[in-house]
Amino acid sequence: MAAEIRLGSLNYVVLMGRACADPDLKYTPKGTPVLNFRIAVDRRYKDNATGEWKSDPSFFTVVYFGQFAERVGETLKKGSGVLVEGRLRSRSWESQSGEKRSAVEVNASRVQNLDKQPGTGAPRPGEGAPEAGTPAVEEVDIPPDQVDDVPF
Repeated sequence: MAAEIRLGSLNYVVLMGRACADPDLKYTPKGTPVLNFRIAVDRRYKDNATGEWKSDPSFFTVVYFGQFAERVGETLKKGSGVLVEGRLRSRSWESQSGEKRSAVEVNASRVQNLDKQPGTGAPRPGEGAPEAGTPAVEEVDIPPDQVDDVPF
């Protein structure tokens, strides 16, 4: 008899690409914002036969729930560079014509618009903030004369 192996699980994905279209912002019956959009992630490779650089795009549907979905939806536009972190989720349903359908989507926990904010050269503020329930990281400015007093 083979020994039973306990196997953990990991479902984490990070994608960087461009929005294929303007996002679609909707609300659940309880008022929670839900942002849906598709991104194209390009894989560039060199063709061994011709020596040419080629592209192989992949397209992913992203679903982003929560308070930051509205803010991201206001700034994310077709063609925007975007970084998405989350997990893969599969779902299935029956169409109106009775056909069984299924899809694999990215259930995002973080979405960051990579486009620069007009006039500053900095990424747009407020994007990529952690989802509700995730502790925020606070930057602390410690005066130089007190650095030795920090307990870490």
